[in-house]
Amino acid sequence: MAYTSEDNYSPAVTQEIASHIKEILRLLGEDENREGLIKTPERVAKSLQFLTKGYEEDGLKIIQSAMFDEKYRQMVLVKDIELYSTCEHHMLPFIGKCHVAYIPDGKITGLSKIARVVETYARRLQVQERLTVQIRDCIQEALHPMGVAVVIEAMHTCMQVRGVQKSNAITTTSAFSGIFLSSARTRNEFLNLIK
Repeated sequence: MAYTSEDNYSPAVTQEIASHIKEILRLLGEDENREGLIKTPERVAKSLQFLTKGYEEDGLKIIQSAMFDEKYRQMVLVKDIELYSTCEHHMLPFIGKCHVAYIPDGKITGLSKIARVVETYARRLQVQERLTVQIRDCIQEALHPMGVAVVIEAMHTCMQVRGVQKSNAITTTSAFSGIFLSSARTRNEFLNLIK
C-alpha cells in the first residue's frame, strides 16, 4: 500500500479499498448509500492503510539510522511500549505492551528506535508469536548485541468480542537470543525488571 504519511494516502489505493468496503456493506445487508455510511468506505480504507503501514517500513533501517559506538555492556531495557496490532485471522485489533531488552556488544541505538521497531512490525497483519520474534530478530541483526529479550502481553479482541468471548484473557509471548537464552540469571533479571 502506498502512502507518504498518516494523513496522506495514495488516492488510487484508498478508492480501490473503499469500493470493496462498499460492496461488503451491501453484502452485510446495509444500505451503503444511507447518510451515515456514505463516507464509511473511505474512512475504513484510510484506517486499514494506517493499521498496516508497517509494510512500507524497514526495522533494520530504523535502528541503523541511529547506531552509536559505546562500550556499555549492561542491559538496556525499554518496557511498557504501547502496542496496537491487527490479528491476521479475523482482522480485529490486539492491544497490549511490549518489553524489549538487549545487552550491547559495542553498538547501541537511540531508545526511540526500539519503540519504532515495535510499531513497524505491529502495523502489519500479525500473529503475536511472529511479532515477538520479528522484533527480536531485527534488533539482533542490526546491533549484533550479546542478546535480545522481547516479551509481549496483549488482549485480543477476536477472543473478547466473538468466538470464546473471554474479555479478561491476556496472551504473553517471549523470544530470547544470546545471553538471555544461555544465562538464567540474565533472563531472570529481565523478567524481574518487567514485572
